Amino acid sequence: PSDTRLPHCSPRSPRAHPAVIMPGRRVVRKVNNKKKAKKDPLFPARPRNFTIGNAVQHKRDLGRFVKWPRYVRVQRQRKILQTRLKVPPALNQFKAALDRNQAAEVFKLLAKYSPETKAEKRDRIAAAAGAAVKTGEAPAVLKFGLNHVTQLIESKKAKFVAIANDVDPVELVVWLPALCRKMDVPYVIVKNRGRLGTLVHQKRAAVVALTKVNGADAARLESVTTMARAQFNDNADALRKWGGGKVGLKTQRKLEKREALIREELAKKAKM
Repeated sequence: PSDTRLPHCSPRSPRAHPAVIMPGRRVVRKVNNKKKAKKDPLFPARPRNFTIGNAVQHKRDLGRFVKWPRYVRVQRQRKILQTRLKVPPALNQFKAALDRNQAAEVFKLLAKYSPETKAEKRDRIAAAAGAAVKTGEAPAVLKFGLNHVTQLIESKKAKFVAIANDVDPVELVVWLPALCRKMDVPYVIVKNRGRLGTLVHQKRAAVVALTKVNGADAARLESVTTMARAQFNDNADALRKWGGGKVGLKTQRKLEKREALIREELAKKAKM
């Protein structure tokens, strides 16, 4: 039989002609089963080029590289210090404020007794001047101002007191809970002094107080004072609980490694 191989090509040479089928070998053809995704004519892909002079680059979070104002740095450092250092119970009690549902109930009651604005007072005086009969008892409104509320508590005229937890400096109100407990006046600690200030038409308020309420709100005041006594006045644990003393993440990892080494040493000694 005539030789079908091409000249200068051995049967096992990789340069053999692709059309020549060598004896004893099976040809396996690879089939590409991947289907090419059809291009959508309505929404064609438009890849952007973010090199210099082309598409505008997306905004990045540069917060770690910003030189923040001094008051921002101070409040962040203060928060870290309060977390690291041990906080005595007299200061730590201001972290245990009312939760959202309880605060909503308290503010719903206090909002009913918001004092009148200057325009409302002017209209009331003008109406009273033309009236023949003078009104007797003064209306029930919220009392505010640190000195004024302190006098009401000392004279036991205050029926309910709300103290803000973010007063700065905290020394202004740190003694108020002890005074309320001594005079047996129910008090609560709420978040955000600005929210208290809104009730009395001020930018912020450290403390507000109720001296009396209308007859329709007597039951609601009773429920709020009962909750305040249970959570604050009669809560002996709040007077003993220290805060802070939490180390950072790096220190936590370092302490964990140290404890692991100590356990390994104890295990080695136990085997000996």
